Amino acid sequence: MNPNAIEAGPQEGAGKRALVTGLRGFTGYYLQQELERAGYQVFGTVLPGEPAAANTFAVDLLDQAAVAEMVAKVQPDVVAHLAGIAFVGHGDAGQIYQVNVVGTRNLLAALAGCGHRPQCVLLASSANIYGNASVEVIDESVSPSPANDYAVSKLAMEYMARLWMDRLPIVIARPFNYTGPGQTESFLIPKIVGHFRRGARQIELGNLAIARDFSDVRMVASCYRRLLAACPAGEAFNVCSGRSHALASLIEMMEAIAGYRIEVRVNPAFVRANDVLNLMGSNAKLARAIGPLEPIPLADTLRWMFQA
Repeated sequence: MNPNAIEAGPQEGAGKRALVTGLRGFTGYYLQQELERAGYQVFGTVLPGEPAAANTFAVDLLDQAAVAEMVAKVQPDVVAHLAGIAFVGHGDAGQIYQVNVVGTRNLLAALAGCGHRPQCVLLASSANIYGNASVEVIDESVSPSPANDYAVSKLAMEYMARLWMDRLPIVIARPFNYTGPGQTESFLIPKIVGHFRRGARQIELGNLAIARDFSDVRMVASCYRRLLAACPAGEAFNVCSGRSHALASLIEMMEAIAGYRIEVRVNPAFVRANDVLNLMGSNAKLARAIGPLEPIPLADTLRWMFQA
């Protein structure tokens, strides 16, 4: 773990039950570790067909009755809703909207009707809702301008959730890009790290001048845990490092870690004409709500992924 991370004592979650939807997803794995260290008893949902271990439930979020039954059994004190379709390039737009909007609604309805009001419900949205913003540093006052179905589904989820804010203490997280071991190579950084781990001599990428705000999944999990503890209900928060890195600098960092140079080929199919060159988030509002943030240096994250 990051030596500068804000750690929780086991008393934070002592005697409390945490429900994490999408427990076996990339983020769920790290959030479970974070919550258990803080003393929570963690329950979670997994996809139907996956083996259900202790404290897990194989539930389709679109099955309203099954979701209500699961929530009634868990009676959670805090909820982190991570389950959903997280890949922008997912091919089935209808499924994106069903899972990300209707599935979330089913969960909120179940929580509101279970007879045990949770202390905090965190919904994972996305910084994708901002789209191609015209400002380089994005704070929560920037108007949403979603540019794909995934982003529209997350913004629709946020609006839908506001219908439940008089009944549930809901906090919305808008994470920017983040990464770590276990993330699939359909995402940019795992693709780059994977090439170096395999000793590939060349890689195809898009515009190398593009710079983005990348965080370490461990910091994101820590922020989610701290948001659940503080519960600034009714608010939305960017979760980000507040720093941007160009793709070219990512390649240079990985070359230093792996000890060799790679040939980068720009594939025109990966270059979008309307891409904003430099985008990064402001985490000032988040820091005011949960305390100081200590982002993990990106080079440390890349080294962790390379050595995993």
